[in-house]
Amino acid sequence: MTQPEIELAAIVSDLFAENCFVANQKGSSEAIVVDPGFNHERIIAYLENKNLTPIALLNTHGHADHIGGNAAIKQKWSECPLIIGAGDAIKLTDPVQNLSRSHGADIVSPAADRLVKEGETISAAGFELEVYETPGHSSGHVIFLLKDHAPWIVFGGDVLFQGGVGRFDFPDGDEQQLFESIRSKLYVLPDETIVLPGHGGATSIGDEKRSNPYVRG
Repeated sequence: MTQPEIELAAIVSDLFAENCFVANQKGSSEAIVVDPGFNHERIIAYLENKNLTPIALLNTHGHADHIGGNAAIKQKWSECPLIIGAGDAIKLTDPVQNLSRSHGADIVSPAADRLVKEGETISAAGFELEVYETPGHSSGHVIFLLKDHAPWIVFGGDVLFQGGVGRFDFPDGDEQQLFESIRSKLYVLPDETIVLPGHGGATSIGDEKRSNPYVRG
C-alpha cells in the first residue's frame, strides 16, 4: 500500500518565535493545525491559499504563545474541534495560568471541545495521532505522534528542542518530570523519528540522544 504524501508547513510567530504546524495529506483539502500562536492571520492566509479546511485544532499545552491563534481559527471554522491534554485545559481560559497576564496582556482561548489523555488516538484529516502525556514544561503537556509517515513525526511542543529542552521554571513546571518525559516518552522512539518542536528547527530522536547537552540517551 502506498504511503500518503504529507504536506507540512511551519508558520512562525514574531513574538517568542513559536512554531505553528499545519499538516495535510497531499491532494486532500482537510488539515490539522497544531499550536496556533500569535500572527494568526498568517495561519489563516496559508489555509485559505492552499484551500485547506482545518479538521482538528491541537494544542500541546496551554501557554499563551501556543494558544494565541485559537480564537481566530475557531471564529472562522467554528466546527473545527479544539483538542488539548486534560491537565492543561484550564490554561485556555485563565490568563494567569497561561502566563499571558505576566507579559501584560490577557490572552484567552475558547474552551476545549475534547480533552485527551495518555493512550488516546486522534483521527483527523486522514491522520492517526497517538497522545502521550509529557509533563515538565507544563503539568498537562502532551505530544502527538504520527506514525502514518516514515520516519515517524512528533509534534512535540516545548519538551525537546534541537540541542535544548523546554523551560521548567514556570509555576507548574518540574525539571525532573521534564527529563523523565524525554527519556520515557521520546527517547524510546526510533532514532530516525522527526521531532517538530514548538520553537526552533526540526531535529531527530537519534541526534538528541547523541548530542543534547541536557538529556543524553
